[in-house]
Amino acid sequence: MRRLERPAIALLVLVVITVPTAYGGWPRTLAANAVVLLVLASGLTLVWWRSHPRTVALLGGLLWFLPALVAPSSEFPDAAFAIIALLTPLAAIGWSGWAARVVGAGLAAYLVALWLLVGDVSEVALVMFSVPSFLAGTILRLRREAADELARRGRELEEERELFAELAVRHERSRIAAELHDIVGHAISVMVIQAAAGQRLVGHDPAGTEQVFAAIAESARQGQADLRRLVELLGGTEVETPDLSLIGEVVTRAARGGLEVTCRFEGDREGLAAPTAHIAFRVVQESLTNALRYAPGAAVRVLVSGSRRILTVTVENDRALGEPPRLAGTGHGLVGLRERVQELGGQLVAGPLADGGWRVAATLPGEVGVSRPRPDGPGFARRASRRPG
Repeated sequence: MRRLERPAIALLVLVVITVPTAYGGWPRTLAANAVVLLVLASGLTLVWWRSHPRTVALLGGLLWFLPALVAPSSEFPDAAFAIIALLTPLAAIGWSGWAARVVGAGLAAYLVALWLLVGDVSEVALVMFSVPSFLAGTILRLRREAADELARRGRELEEERELFAELAVRHERSRIAAELHDIVGHAISVMVIQAAAGQRLVGHDPAGTEQVFAAIAESARQGQADLRRLVELLGGTEVETPDLSLIGEVVTRAARGGLEVTCRFEGDREGLAAPTAHIAFRVVQESLTNALRYAPGAAVRVLVSGSRRILTVTVENDRALGEPPRLAGTGHGLVGLRERVQELGGQLVAGPLADGGWRVAATLPGEVGVSRPRPDGPGFARRASRRPG
């Protein structure tokens, strides 16, 4: 259809101008014929209205204006008003914003000049063949701009949706990785250390060897149970809401595994949000795992103190009394733990003590979302640890 558009416009212009002119008697003077030719040229510019609307509006308007200068008003063809009715919408479509207002003022001046030059032409005819079409072009342009704006915002929303989905996937992957690190890292650390102890006891302490392998088996079962719980949680299955009793369990298991650890609870432990209790448990678990890895034989002290608004978890261990086992960590344990604590709205500080020991302290909101530390605020937990997680 586009290929036939231009020939159709040219044919329509020829018919609209020449047929009424010939019907009323073709003009015989040179000036009158010049008027007809200029009006035809003005109309034929409409062939390029789609690709060059501004050029067509300006050039077509100029060619339409010239007959008023070169011919008397009696020779001005009435059919020419059909051309101006097609040029004025292009003036409205071609410009937008403040430029559209300038074009509107220019069109008003243009019509006044035409009315003054073509004296016997009714001002009503000029207005009827120009103003309504200009307003129609303005409405069409505004609708097109609104549609373009809606399409642009739709693309932006789609891009934001994809970005948020990608961020959500990354966040979920990070959360799963952190949970797997805590579960597997703790279980494997206990089993490796106990296996090393069992190797030393084999052959001369059967009872101790049996206890060691029992601790290994218990650690493996606990790790399996934690993994099953994580899988159920990821699958959408309702699981038991965690509480601070898990801290007592992990401390008890660590003590049975040979770690010299004590745990003390202070303050109100009731009514804490489940995410707070879960992160508190992970703080203790990660700290005990690191103590097993890097401070063998050292005493470990766990203190959990809190209320409904703030929960403080502190884990300290003395300096190592023996050679640490060859059990390297991933280096992301404390870093990932700090990120989870900050995401919950808390703070975590980890670093060496003056006597060569190590201290991990986490402050968590009792009610999730009550506060969030500013990254540049006082007490913000920066990465102060050189101990791998």
